[in-house]
Amino acid sequence: MVPAGQGGGVMRTALLTDPVDGLDEALAAVDAFDRALVGGLHRPQPAQAAGLAGLADAVAGTPLASRAAEAAGKAAAGAAGEDQFVALAAARTALLGSVHDALVTRVDEATGRPRIEETAPPPAQRQSANLSAAARSWLSDVARAGWQGIDHELVSGAAQVVSAMLPDPALRRPATLLDGFAAELAASCPGATLERVPVRRWADLWSRAMLLTLPGAAEVATPGTATGRLLPLGVDVHEHATAAQAQVHAVFEPADGTAPRLVRAAVSVPKPDTVVGAGVWQLLRPHMTLLAAVSEGSSMDLSGMPITAEGDLIWDDERARPGGPADAFATARVALAAATATAAAPPDRHPARIAEPVFLEGYTVRKDDGVLLFEVAGHPVLVDACRVPAAGPLTPEAVEASGACIGLLRWDAGVFSVQPLAVETTVRKRTAAVHGGAWAGGTTDKAGLRAEKAATDAVKVLRERAGRLLRK
Repeated sequence: MVPAGQGGGVMRTALLTDPVDGLDEALAAVDAFDRALVGGLHRPQPAQAAGLAGLADAVAGTPLASRAAEAAGKAAAGAAGEDQFVALAAARTALLGSVHDALVTRVDEATGRPRIEETAPPPAQRQSANLSAAARSWLSDVARAGWQGIDHELVSGAAQVVSAMLPDPALRRPATLLDGFAAELAASCPGATLERVPVRRWADLWSRAMLLTLPGAAEVATPGTATGRLLPLGVDVHEHATAAQAQVHAVFEPADGTAPRLVRAAVSVPKPDTVVGAGVWQLLRPHMTLLAAVSEGSSMDLSGMPITAEGDLIWDDERARPGGPADAFATARVALAAATATAAAPPDRHPARIAEPVFLEGYTVRKDDGVLLFEVAGHPVLVDACRVPAAGPLTPEAVEASGACIGLLRWDAGVFSVQPLAVETTVRKRTAAVHGGAWAGGTTDKAGLRAEKAATDAVKVLRERAGRLLRK
């Protein structure tokens, strides 16, 4: 909630807890199909056949109806081929896309934020049909075996396909997904001994990878350009054992005076699993000057920066230069409410991708059975303090002591929640801001310096070991 006198509007938090028509039914159909993949579709049992039929029924009123019904019937008989698996993946993706759209509509109603859908120019590249077919064949074999039927021999079949795809820029996107998916499966082999199966996640990865093998699906549309001022709001850090990503959320003010819009800029790097927490900044920092601007609380002036139709800046340091001071909380209070959001591309519409920048203040903080809540205008908003990364000074304790918050509105497990990116707290009767990305460009903070030193030592040791191996 932002007081209108400060340039903002009131977020209608009550809408975030109201039920969304048809949501539960769509998710139930997806869950039933996902459970069918657990046991595999080589010889489906009656419960699996029911899950397949439920997926087809859920898209009966869409252009996918006939293909989904045919695919479900053949899969239930254990006779599904690649075309049928593609149809099932498309039906599942369409259902989750409808869930995404319904939730985003609710977010727009709650925030009062306008949203536009831009049409991207057609892509210029074409991908290899042979390699895509090879990837599709492997994914079909995985679906027949199911998560409980995977073994190292089956999973290793992806390696040759990935190796052939990676050198081709047009195939790098599906190749990276296949590589990561296969690595997760390999780490869980044999599937028959798994105590817990990540049912939704693996079904997401399988269906996404299957659709990316279709002609044109993995091709990147020609981006537009952005010239104007970039006002950072905060940084969301995604960390994996072997990779890390920093995603900067910001308000972009075009130089031509058109309406400001919400944008994102991300940088990703591979990393050793010994580099964690604040140490990841050492790996990310050299690839994006924007991280220094976030850390220093300044804007950046962009000139011809490539930008996708979905609002993702394809960062190029040559097209950006430091601007003047830009306090994130001033941006949130003044510019965020008026910024236009951009709709996601149809293949990317999934509830897990919802991450809408919001600003809340004037709330009270309370805990309900250990769950942190912001009481906003008489309505509780769940706070996902567990998503606060270890790569900065922002802590759950700082969130509990806050009076204002810049965060990302997300949806998970049936509820909306706010992931804090930065908060304002009162220290010795003075307002102090604590940013999760405060160490992005470097830090003098003792905890941050210790983490950076540990990361430096780890990287040095790994480089020495790699050097010795290469010399042998």
